[in-house]
Amino acid sequence: MILLILAALAAVVLSITNARQVLPYRFWAEALLHPNATDIRQVLFYYSALPRLAISLLVGAGLALAGVLFQQVLRNPLAEPSTLGVASGAQMGVTLASLGLLPGWMAGQQGAALLGALVIAVAVFGTAWGKRLSPVTLILAGLVLSLYCSAFNSLLAIFHYQELQSLFLWSSGALNQQDWLQVQYLLPRLIPCLLLALMLVRPLTLLGVDDDVAHQLGLGLATARLMALGLAVVLSALMVNAVGVVGFIGLFAPLLAKLLGARRLLPRLLLAPVLGALLLCLSDQFMVLLARVWQEVPTGAATALIGAPVLLWLLPRLRHASQPAVSGQEGGLRAERKYPELWAGAGIVLVLVVLVVVLMVGRNSQGISWAGGELWRVWPWRWPRTLAAMSAGIMLAAAGTLIQKLTANVMGSPEVLGISAGAASGVVLTMFLLPATGFGTLLFAGSAGAAVTLAAILVVAGRKHFSTQRLLLAGIALGTLFSAVISLLLASGDPRLGNLLSWISGSTYSVEPPQALASAVLALVMMTLIPLCRRWLNVLPLGGDTARALGIPLGRARLIILLLAAVLTAGATLTVGPLSFIGLMSPHMARMLGFRRAMPQLVMAAILGALLMLLADWCGRMMMFPNQIPAGLLTTFIGAPYFIYLLRQQGRYPGGKK
Repeated sequence: MILLILAALAAVVLSITNARQVLPYRFWAEALLHPNATDIRQVLFYYSALPRLAISLLVGAGLALAGVLFQQVLRNPLAEPSTLGVASGAQMGVTLASLGLLPGWMAGQQGAALLGALVIAVAVFGTAWGKRLSPVTLILAGLVLSLYCSAFNSLLAIFHYQELQSLFLWSSGALNQQDWLQVQYLLPRLIPCLLLALMLVRPLTLLGVDDDVAHQLGLGLATARLMALGLAVVLSALMVNAVGVVGFIGLFAPLLAKLLGARRLLPRLLLAPVLGALLLCLSDQFMVLLARVWQEVPTGAATALIGAPVLLWLLPRLRHASQPAVSGQEGGLRAERKYPELWAGAGIVLVLVVLVVVLMVGRNSQGISWAGGELWRVWPWRWPRTLAAMSAGIMLAAAGTLIQKLTANVMGSPEVLGISAGAASGVVLTMFLLPATGFGTLLFAGSAGAAVTLAAILVVAGRKHFSTQRLLLAGIALGTLFSAVISLLLASGDPRLGNLLSWISGSTYSVEPPQALASAVLALVMMTLIPLCRRWLNVLPLGGDTARALGIPLGRARLIILLLAAVLTAGATLTVGPLSFIGLMSPHMARMLGFRRAMPQLVMAAILGALLMLLADWCGRMMMFPNQIPAGLLTTFIGAPYFIYLLRQQGRYPGGKK
């Protein structure tokens, strides 16, 4: 209560201070009752300052309520409004509308955002429907489709950078262009959503326990999840449509409510929206104050910049609770493959065949051509990017496998731990702050960013009482923080950052031969070292108590595996940009194909990562010749549909066999 009162007082003081800068106090009554249209100060006060304050309270409450619903239904403290890709889908709709690529009846921002969010939500639910809307399947499908939408947005931004400059500002969560229309739109929709959530308290409470227990108590699991997730999706779409993408509130407000003692669902449903409203209001009013002495900063970026360090500080104080088991979570996997060595050999042969095709087949002004005797002409241009792409795919796939084995969490990936974003942020900040930068400077900056990220994760996760839940939460917080930094710099309009979009999207066409060779050597060395940890990788997923009973030095094992994953991710990021999607997708593909033991899964994931990157790099230089599409985007376009197909097949055949 004391914390709530202090936060409310701080919000009131900041709001009054900012309002007095717009209009002196003695004119407030007149401006509220009968604003004078000829007085610019009263116009700004009534039509800008007050609506901005109201919209921040409403959006904060709505995002927090959606976060509580997602976390309760999915039984995961990592869940937030962006988990199902709603925010990315809404942003994709607005991007298409901004370029005039939608029909006239849906060309407006409001309709485009809602349509994009709805399409992604239907795709996610359709993927998980065969598994009774399994929480794990929903999370995986949401992450994959969110990355798919983000890749599509980035592709459009590369070819339409000037036209979509304002989109960068909107995607950062700017609240400085709101009026009473958005308040009138949100308020009558937010109140019924809150009342409906309160009516669903009993089903939502049962959804927080084991599936079998809830089913025995008479709860229709699929129906209850569909209703609760549908309500959360609608709330998220409404908020994104109103102000753009405002991250972190939906994750932080429910967590803070639990830390303040709201352990039961009903208190959380009531307390989290209040905390979300106060958090977003405080952040926004502080940005208004900052704009008077420096420059305008999007509030969505500020929530991440302010909230992520606070979450990192609070995580060691968060009690670790084991996640309830989800029935059928492993039921759709194939039986363990026999003769993994033969499968690995066949995979390596396939990689070599694809490598020859990628090097020999190209495109010129006459069409597709086979290099043949002219290979020596194109060899200096093709081999560096091809080698770099293959090496990056291997390293990211291996890093993803290590993280998933370490955390025993299917959501673990370099992106989730924020290592890729940390390395990318170091490079972006260096390019932004220094007038001239060489490869050595950027290499040092990227390595420093990855090292700082790893150090923060180790401190937060704790060495004595290690918690994979805290590890993943820390990674999401750091990833959100670094992504906010990058979005903020891109929204600044600095011309130096226009070409940076290609690198962030995973471009390989600027890789020089020394970089390609260094990347290949690093991948070879790391793949040679990883088998030394095979026993740790097989035992750690069984839990800390089991590993300790078997004589595993937990602290040292976790530190070494995290270091290996950090080096692998940083090496790939410095070569071709933050290509984290491979690290999420390849281990899952290998696992779904029947390779679940540590070393077979790692080898097959590395082979799949190399194949995906080789094909993506080749298609990137073939599809829109002479323009080129970054390989990082095409890995999403190629891999995401197949990954969704595998998830769908997993639900259709529960026993893993047709």
